[in-house]
Amino acid sequence: MFEDFHLSSIVVSTIRNAPVLIFAAMAGLFAERSGVIDLALEGKMLASAFVSAAVAYTTQNAWYGVSAGIAVSAALALLQGYVSITQKGNQLVGGIAINIAMSGLTFVLAQFFYQQGGRTPDLGEARLFDIVLPGTAAVADVPFLGWFYGHVIGGHSALVYLAFALIPLVHWVIYHSRFGLRLRACGENPHAADAAGISVERTRYMAMLVCGILCSFSGAYLAIVQSGFFLRDMSAGAGYLALTALVFGNWRPIYTALGCIMFGFFSAVQIQIEGVDLPGIGRIPGSLIQMIPYVVTVIVLAGLMAKSVAPKAIGKPFVKSR
Repeated sequence: MFEDFHLSSIVVSTIRNAPVLIFAAMAGLFAERSGVIDLALEGKMLASAFVSAAVAYTTQNAWYGVSAGIAVSAALALLQGYVSITQKGNQLVGGIAINIAMSGLTFVLAQFFYQQGGRTPDLGEARLFDIVLPGTAAVADVPFLGWFYGHVIGGHSALVYLAFALIPLVHWVIYHSRFGLRLRACGENPHAADAAGISVERTRYMAMLVCGILCSFSGAYLAIVQSGFFLRDMSAGAGYLALTALVFGNWRPIYTALGCIMFGFFSAVQIQIEGVDLPGIGRIPGSLIQMIPYVVTVIVLAGLMAKSVAPKAIGKPFVKSR
């Protein structure tokens, strides 16, 4: 039944599509809960994707690539923090500037170093490959169980497991840790937090650092797991979809992750129905099919923007009271 309706492929593709958005959405969650609008998720993803791919190809070690991606994404996040927190700059303009700069710079550097039309060479053995769980071969022929254990629970890279493990971890940090309490205080009422002895600037910088680290995994996943190379603008708006998932989830980790899984599902459906003759409709043009995730994004935003309540101090530079 699964094979006839391609349901198995849709489920597995959903699981593999979701981590890109989960990492980016959890990154944006920390930034925006602290009061900093993070439109630069896209730029940080592209920078980490390029650096991860370039270092992994050079060293033939995927984890060196992931580490390099963390470093460059964290540096960009701190730069963004300096503009938004210390210099009290416009957070929207700063985020868009990083996106535009990284879109162009990664392409130029890729072309300069590799002369392959703005992409890196194939990583080959330097990719992060899927993990085969113990006992997979023993249950492979068992109906449903073999597929479920081998392809739904198992058969994914380490970053997929990390993405889904992040969901309860981030929930605990945000709602049950001292740092999470200070983070939410800075995003809701920074002056009250300051009066209570909390350093608003330091808390927001820490949030941006966490944001940069988490966002780097999105870029690394795109380059080292999904594609096996870097390609110009390969994030294809995933950073903005992650922000939409934040709105969908009302800036709450679990609901935000569900939004990411929903977008991953529609991306999987898009791939499945491309080139297929649908009953009574026929074959839908590929350009229309590729619009599905973005149409869903517009519908979600139109339906939920009025119901979502953002942190009250988001986008507002903090000026210490005297």
